[in-house]
Amino acid sequence: MSGADDRTRVMAIDPGTARCGVAVSDPLGMIATPAAPIRVGDGSRLAETIAERAAEVGAGRVLIGHPLNMDGTEGPRAAASARLAERVRAAAPGLAVDLVDERLTTVEAEARLVEAGRRRGDLKALKDSAAAAVLLQWWLDGAPGR
Repeated sequence: MSGADDRTRVMAIDPGTARCGVAVSDPLGMIATPAAPIRVGDGSRLAETIAERAAEVGAGRVLIGHPLNMDGTEGPRAAASARLAERVRAAAPGLAVDLVDERLTTVEAEARLVEAGRRRGDLKALKDSAAAAVLLQWWLDGAPGR
């Protein structure tokens, strides 16, 4: 991956309570690739861990999934994502951090994994980063919210 001084990549986070899915773009901003998820633990260092991972992969922008309700309103999980985004901004002041609507990314990620021949039992371990990759690919492709 590119070095920390070449911040051309975009990283997406699919926030969760046990782990956060992660995906990273290629340097040209065309392809999203799932990456190893981040364990949340007690959550006290989550923002710093996200900022550190962004630096490791050379990301100049982090997208945080914003799980809005289907009617577009913000529920408790969306509010938690907004707080996480603020904490990441504080942990890495030079890093661009955006909230991006993530409705239906997990559904699409699971469908893609099943299509790819993954067993249903494998889905839990893979779906978080796969959902982050769906979110990032939508953003890269210019879907609403970019």
